[in-house]
Formats: sequence, structure tokens, C-alpha cells
Amino acid sequence: MTYKQPNERGYYGQFGGAFIPEMLYPNVEELKENYLQMIGEESFQKEFDSLLKDYVGRPTPLYFAGKLSEYYGTNIYLKREDLNHTGAHKINNTIGQILLAKRLGKQKIIAETGAGQHGVATATVCALMGLECIVYMGKLDMERQRPNVERMRILGATVIPAESGSMTLKDATNEAMRHWINNPADTHYIIGSVVGPHPYPDMVARFQSVISEEMRWQLKEHTGNENPDYVIACVGGGSNAAGAFYHYLDDLDVKLVAVEAAGLGVNSGESAATTALGKPGVLHGSKTLLMQTEDGQVVEPYSISAGLDYPGIGPIHAHLFDSGRAQFQYVTDEEAMQSGIQLSRMEGIIPAIESAHALGALGKMKFEKDDVVVVNLSGRGDKDLESYIKWGKY
Repeated sequence: MTYKQPNERGYYGQFGGAFIPEMLYPNVEELKENYLQMIGEESFQKEFDSLLKDYVGRPTPLYFAGKLSEYYGTNIYLKREDLNHTGAHKINNTIGQILLAKRLGKQKIIAETGAGQHGVATATVCALMGLECIVYMGKLDMERQRPNVERMRILGATVIPAESGSMTLKDATNEAMRHWINNPADTHYIIGSVVGPHPYPDMVARFQSVISEEMRWQLKEHTGNENPDYVIACVGGGSNAAGAFYHYLDDLDVKLVAVEAAGLGVNSGESAATTALGKPGVLHGSKTLLMQTEDGQVVEPYSISAGLDYPGIGPIHAHLFDSGRAQFQYVTDEEAMQSGIQLSRMEGIIPAIESAHALGALGKMKFEKDDVVVVNLSGRGDKDLESYIKWGKY
């Protein structure tokens, strides 16, 4: 059994598949029939690797956080995805998908974004490759992530507000899906997380797997062993976690820890802790765990973090939860913000609020002093300065 890849129908255990309108069937089938062959081609790999190295700035460092390690009584390493071009892990996936889109002959790109990092990464690769770019973003997220909105516009993207529902990531995804249904022939939808219909979860996980691929040889250099004891990553849809976990999924001695946003508290009614509150259902084209009412209506999520403010998780993570392969932790707004300030003061690194949730799990766990713990620092905190300022407790 492998946790890495879905079966031929796109399922991880009971989760996954492709639940799509008939209009999108040709697009999804075209991707499904071509992506593995295209990704495997030597010319694709050469171009992908070259752009990751010379444009994105990979490999990202694996940094031993000495003060943080001393505080928690263990050995903590930070995988510095915040040092990528555009400031987060999202660029890994958009580079891969833009190369696929060009090989499929698409002229236009659409995307959804929550915290704005995926939108910026998509606008970046569209500028690089000369393709038209439209990004859908919740109106609320546009207000709390204004620097990223302006970055997208400077890069030449059209940013369209989603004004339905909670005006956050779920609603932006709905609007992007609608656009794709109406423009299926010439448009590729760059989904930013391990969500959506098959083959997107597998495709995004493969592009993000460069994170754990690097972690293995970097840990070998640091510790003499490729495998850590723990890998910790935040999960909204879950692409940074999928990338950080990928090459360890079948190494059962490596403990995988996924951290969800508890908002004002798991049971407060203002939360995005999907695995604690959700049940199986279909969201944005796949069967997964999602927060929903008794009659199947999606419950509006809440998190101070725009990137974790999503009512579901990717099917790969739903399976990791359901099977017990990963343990899930829940970190509140307050705990995340305190952890973000702690890292800033101890290590001189201001993390994205999403990444601060992963750091918030450290205080909820018991480590041995010789444990090796890797936290995926998925993004930098520049985009969140307004949120830090508004919170104000520093």
C-alpha cells in the first residue's frame, strides 16, 4: 500500500475522485490523460528543474533553529519555503502547471487565491510565460491581503473579487470554477492546493514534493539521517503539507503532523478545523472531509489566516486523517499569533500566519531531547504585517 498516489480513479482511500459538470469533463480528461506523461518527459523535467533553481531560488535552506530548539527541548529545523521567489511554496506548483498549460496549448490562465500567495505566484509565472491571467479572490481576503492584490496587478493580472458567501477562499474557488465552465477550450485553471477533481490533488502534490525531496538530503547533511522523527506543516487545502510529507508518506517511522486553524476555538463556531468538525462530502470536485450542516450545506469557516480559511481539506489529507497515518493538531488565532512573534523574537524570522499555525503545534506536543523535528515554514510574514499590527500584542 502507498499513501503517495491515488488509485486509477483518483481516490486516496475513500476520498478523491472527480465530481465535475459535463462542460468540464473534456478539460479534466485532457489533463488526466497527459499530465503524467508530460511531467515525466526529460524536456519538461529539465525546464522545471532549471526554473526552480535559477528563477525560484531552490533549494531552500533547512535551518537549525537553535533558540527555538533550546526552548522546546529538542532539535527543530525550519524548511525555509519563505525564501522562495514570491515568498512562499506556491511558486513550485505554478511553475509546474504553467509548463503543462503551455504544452496543452492554453492561452489563458485562471486561479483562485486566499492569502494571495498563490495568486501572486500565478501572476508571476503568467508574466514570465506571456499568458493572460485572471485571479479570483474573496472580497474580505482582498481587504486583509492588500499588498498581494497590488502585487498581482503590477504583474499584469486581473483580480476579480468574489462577493458571495463569506467572501473568502471557498467563494473565490466557486467563481474560478464558474469561469472555467464558461471558458473550457482555451483556459487552464491553476488550482493552488491539493484540492479539486482528480488529477489536481496528485499533480499539485507531485510539484510540491520538491520540498521533502530536498529535506531528505539536507537532513542527511545535518544529522546523518534522511528521516526526521516529525514533519509538521499547516493545512488549509494542504499543498505545503503534501509537499513536506510526500517522500515520507510510506516511511511509517516518520510522524506526520498536520495543523489546522482552530480560529476562536475548535467548537466556537468560528473555526476552520475540518477534521475535528467535518464529515465526508463533495467540495470543489472531489469527495473529502468538509464542514457542513445536517442537510449538507457548507459551513462558513473562520481563521485569522486567509490561507487556512477553508471549509475542507484535500483528499490526500482526509485519507491521512481517516487512516491515522498523520496526526492532526488544532491551533487558535491567538496561539498562532503568539508563535509567530516567538519565532520573530527568537530567530529573526517573521513567518506568514499560516506557517505560524504549524509553529503553534510545538507547544502542544511532547518531544525527546534527541528528536529531529522539521517544521515547514511555508511563507514569509510580509503579506501579514497588517494582521500582526491589528492584533497588536507584541
